[in-house]
Amino acid sequence: MKRALALLLLFSFQNSFAGNSILALVDKEIITYNSIEKKLSAVNSYEEKLAIINFRINTILQLKKTQEFNLYPLKSDVNNAIIELANINNISLETLSSFSEFDLIVQEITEKLSILNLQRFVTKDLKLNLSKNELINKCPIDNNDIEIKQIKIAQIIISQIDNSKISSENLDKSIKEFLQKISTHISKGASFESFAKLHSQHPSYANGGVSEWITVNNPTTKMLDLLKDGEVSDIYTTNMGFAIAIKINERVVNDNLKKCKSKLIYLDAEKFYANWIEELRSKAYIKIYYDKL
Repeated sequence: MKRALALLLLFSFQNSFAGNSILALVDKEIITYNSIEKKLSAVNSYEEKLAIINFRINTILQLKKTQEFNLYPLKSDVNNAIIELANINNISLETLSSFSEFDLIVQEITEKLSILNLQRFVTKDLKLNLSKNELINKCPIDNNDIEIKQIKIAQIIISQIDNSKISSENLDKSIKEFLQKISTHISKGASFESFAKLHSQHPSYANGGVSEWITVNNPTTKMLDLLKDGEVSDIYTTNMGFAIAIKINERVVNDNLKKCKSKLIYLDAEKFYANWIEELRSKAYIKIYYDKL
């Protein structure tokens, strides 16, 4: 009886192992049938199954790079994605987390966010090297295109005052008084850039508080757009604290041209990243067991 039971267990194990056969090797990692069974069962053709295998190979290679560059997503980003997934499907977070496959869902979200971080990291220094004429040729201008006003400013943003005697109730008042003193000095000829580098608590302090191009589309930006050359703005509120600014430059851009340029940048980055993945594949040991597909 014991021998019969042992044979039965062995037969069961062998069947289970056979069903979870190895479909591919990627360096020291394996891709098993069970790990992508649902995706494979949703397609019929050999080409579609091969595409799923190759997609998983690319995923493994990318995840190895996210580990190498320490590009794992923040826990808060993963949680926000889970909440968004629950909202999209009109279910509660509690219901979603009760699913038997919830851990797999979290894993897939984490992998996707990791790869998104990697894509940004790899393409962050790419620039679209097109002249204005080349850009216009690729993105023809229509007479009905909307033109958008943009400005570049320099800001001094302050959110805290280094004084332990100031109560939280008087903090806003103290910040505004300090900014007003700075504004007075600048109006009398002091360097805005020097004050920004010395006092601004925004990351732009390093280059004198100079911003990227800002679209004029709200009361604050409209107020800043009206500033005369060298004129210091009134104190205004930002999401990082109170601020004063001067207007540095202005331009008018074509909205469709801007969108077209963004699309060209995206396509260029997409092509660059695809080539980068191909380079990863060329350096990796990859073996696909085609006869098992």
